[in-house]
Amino acid sequence: MGVAKTTPPGFEAGSDVCSMSLLGYDPAKYHTGRAPLEAASLGLKPAPSDCIFRLNLVTTGASTSGPYSASDEALMIDHSAGAITDAEARILIASLVEHWKSAASIAAKSMTLTAGVSYRNILIDSSGRSYVDVVTTPPHAVPGESWRAHLPKCRVSESKSGAAEAGGAAAVDVLCDLMLASRDVFRNHPVNKARIASGKRPATMAWIWGQGVKPSMPAFQQRFGIRGSMITAVDLLSGTAAYMGWPRLDVPGVTSYHDTDYAAQGRSAVEAVTTKNYDVVCCHVEAPDEASHQADWKTKVAAIEAIDLHVMAPIAACMSKLEQQGEGCRVLVMPDHYTLVSTRKHDATPVPFLVAGSGIASNGAKAFDEPNAASTHLVIEHGHELMSHFLGIKEKNQ
Repeated sequence: MGVAKTTPPGFEAGSDVCSMSLLGYDPAKYHTGRAPLEAASLGLKPAPSDCIFRLNLVTTGASTSGPYSASDEALMIDHSAGAITDAEARILIASLVEHWKSAASIAAKSMTLTAGVSYRNILIDSSGRSYVDVVTTPPHAVPGESWRAHLPKCRVSESKSGAAEAGGAAAVDVLCDLMLASRDVFRNHPVNKARIASGKRPATMAWIWGQGVKPSMPAFQQRFGIRGSMITAVDLLSGTAAYMGWPRLDVPGVTSYHDTDYAAQGRSAVEAVTTKNYDVVCCHVEAPDEASHQADWKTKVAAIEAIDLHVMAPIAACMSKLEQQGEGCRVLVMPDHYTLVSTRKHDATPVPFLVAGSGIASNGAKAFDEPNAASTHLVIEHGHELMSHFLGIKEKNQ
């Protein structure tokens, strides 16, 4: 056991950066933005010059606790619009696209909006407009804070020319126009009226962030000579896997929340390496992260217990069986980053990891938790290097 620094210097803790590290890719070398990774999962094929954004359906309101109130929209309440369903989100996205044509026609002229999973969607600008000077903010990074204070901004730099700054300001205006226009179409939308009537949070606004261009990443098999696969309900992980050359395995019942079928994830992970001939499989469970963003510690604990019982237990049993058959196998258990219930935000503190199986000697830790991991004094300074250690394989080009 030990801890790994999955958030490199100069980056903020986030699933795009930290999962890339966990999967063995240096974000400093390959990360171009969060949205491009998710676009790959949806099968979108943007041009190299296209700028790709993540668009969240969010809830803004008066209070982060209690029932939704439309009287004051000053705060960012929920980055997921109350874990809105795919069907509801797709109806809202279709209405938003139509509304933009009249309410923000100039800004929307070069934009293509594609519905993703739940609150997650992808917006692509094919105008060639530069967003290099634009700073956007993840909505999950500012819970309970003023959303207006975190609208897109132009990065100020004395080294930039006035023309560059003017271009950045124009790009900021485009994004703000689209975001502010979304409030009008969502305000009295039938989907939101129904959600409020049933005690759920509505989608009050479209939040645009996470921009970037299409990355170029070498295939995992090219680097390590083995075949991998991904089990996840999250487009970000699926898209990252696609760039790595890993397919996403279809597992019915898998979601981003605590209603996911944990047992199906455990079974599928075992089947991937025992019957489908994958050398390595990443079984990604999002539920603890989503519970943390909602400050719901009870659900977070329940999710971790479910992972232990329904994912880790069958994997451990499979490992024992394979070892009895004389086949080598290993397991790596870790989060990509911390998400604190106390703040509802990500945290860049180095995360604990556990590696066990063939050829792995104990370094003294007895149970997988933060204190035990820290007590070993084993620190992986560059998180992306942990994958090579776990596999026991050096990159082919090294």
